[in-house]
Amino acid sequence: MTTPASGVITITTDFGHQGPFVGVMKGCMLARFPAARIIDLTHEILVHWPAEAGFWLARACGYFPAGTVHVAVVDPGVGTARSIVAVRAGGHLFLAPDNGLLAPVVSRAPDALIVRLGAGELARLGVHHPSATFHGRDIFAPVAAELAAGRCQPEDLGERVGALVPSWVEDPTVEPRSVTGVVISIDHFGNLITNIDAALIERFRLPLVHAGNHSFPLLRTYGDSRPGEYLALVNSFGVVEIARAENSAAEGLGLSRGAPVVVRDRTDQP
Repeated sequence: MTTPASGVITITTDFGHQGPFVGVMKGCMLARFPAARIIDLTHEILVHWPAEAGFWLARACGYFPAGTVHVAVVDPGVGTARSIVAVRAGGHLFLAPDNGLLAPVVSRAPDALIVRLGAGELARLGVHHPSATFHGRDIFAPVAAELAAGRCQPEDLGERVGALVPSWVEDPTVEPRSVTGVVISIDHFGNLITNIDAALIERFRLPLVHAGNHSFPLLRTYGDSRPGEYLALVNSFGVVEIARAENSAAEGLGLSRGAPVVVRDRTDQP
């Protein structure tokens, strides 16, 4: 099976915007494939936390053309024996370290193809002697360019494997009257974004969201509360979010990524 190339590459990293690292990756891609269209998905992933990258990649990839190559480099194990994998899932191609990052992508695509990159296959692409600390430049960028140009497929890059390293964050725990997840991301506004999909709580008649020592009603949108008030809602990506109208919920509540969040049905309360 082949995936027609779209020429589009997305990049997701925890590099931030200081230093030349993202720019150098793009330069390496363009040197191999000048017609590539390169999109920055985000470079603000929490450093060394692949779970956040996988969460966003799984939810954002569907907005791109079929055949897009999605490169994700959140790689605390760079230079070690950890593997790099190429994945075909849902008509898209993904390239990332095998550290749990792509687990959310594969969980949504039961027929996903997973290939562990091999040294011999990389050498045939002209990828030799990568540094021990910048595989984004030395491996991910050139391989992404070759995939985006349609000059190779995941099957050409190594041996097929049956499973990935699991995500660092477990799926939400579903009970008859509650769902427990975590804060998986914090956006620019200080909104606390959880890994609890709306479908998991739609059966609740009166959902109430609990985090820290606080509880929040589930409203429709930010403007349904007064400035400074806390609330919860289902955001535009279909997951539960805790917000503070015209303010930062993260700062106000002192919560960070990984904090537990519970949604309960108030009809079960005395």
